[in-house]
Amino acid sequence: MDPTAVSFTARERWVLLVASAWLVAGLQLDAYAHATTPELETFWTPWHGVLYSGIAASGLTLVWVLRSRLPAIPTYRSLLALPNALRIPVAGMALLLVGGGMDTLWHNLFGIEQGLEIFVSPSHELIILGMVLVAAGPALMLAAGPGRALSAGDAILVTVSALLSVLPLHIYSLHASALTMPWVGTGENPVRIFSQDAQIVHGYLFSTALLLLPVLVIGRRWPLPWGVAAVLVAVPALLMHVMFGTGDPWWMALTVAGAGAGAELVLRVAGRTVTWSADARWIGAGLAAPVLVWGAVLAVGEVTVGVGWNVHIVTGLLTLTAFTGGLTALVARRFQPPSAGAPPAPHAASSAPGVPAR
Repeated sequence: MDPTAVSFTARERWVLLVASAWLVAGLQLDAYAHATTPELETFWTPWHGVLYSGIAASGLTLVWVLRSRLPAIPTYRSLLALPNALRIPVAGMALLLVGGGMDTLWHNLFGIEQGLEIFVSPSHELIILGMVLVAAGPALMLAAGPGRALSAGDAILVTVSALLSVLPLHIYSLHASALTMPWVGTGENPVRIFSQDAQIVHGYLFSTALLLLPVLVIGRRWPLPWGVAAVLVAVPALLMHVMFGTGDPWWMALTVAGAGAGAELVLRVAGRTVTWSADARWIGAGLAAPVLVWGAVLAVGEVTVGVGWNVHIVTGLLTLTAFTGGLTALVARRFQPPSAGAPPAPHAASSAPGVPAR
């Protein structure tokens, strides 16, 4: 049997999704524990137990999915012959096993990482990358099929899979994120080049790309159902606040969530009135969406806490995020060519944000 031609059952996709959720939940619990309990200095915690049992559950699930798709004694060639929907999560599991084993040794030799060390520790980098690849598996399995549209159940699976893939990146980029606290300027005047304000600007740019990518990738393969883009923006914003914004006001997370839904609505309506190509519409959406979302954040921030930046930085920041979003859309459209089963460009109303899937 040609493994590249094998389709995947709904049961296989959903079981891997549950295992991936278990895995990423372990990371979120561990991150929350370290964020709220600074004196946590031991490797042997319940949160690590959830994380590592999640690795085991994901690994066993992949073995179960591979059972009929590999020979009794797998070879390098047979692994390479697997479809990307399996090669990618299998590669992720390999990274998780190496990173997990390395992490225990690393802690015993060098101690528990603190502060910025957490985000640059080699073992942690392998674990995070492995999670991203494993969690992408269910969506990749569905994308390997010939379906031209997402049913309600498939839309849920793809959205959750995308969220599970991107959440570890949001957590691991805490040092360069605009989603963790009300980042609207320190009020320092003049603003120094190397400063907290500069770090905030970088956070806006990185968060822009990270919030847009799952929307762009899903929209490349299928017409995006209503609400998916809003969910992919709202959930990371709200969860990042829950994990790292303890004691901070909720206005920023709620504004990002609401502005994400508003931006999707505006862009879908606008998409009905333009006759541009699919690429042009997506790039236009990439340019406009960051301005709508971060513009709302700055407007609400001015009313609630006061924006600490002058007109030069505010307008420049919105321009930079627009460029970042547009370039992210351009790269995503060029980097991921349509698959053989990709749908033809439908009416803009069935895609998001206001653009067809191709």
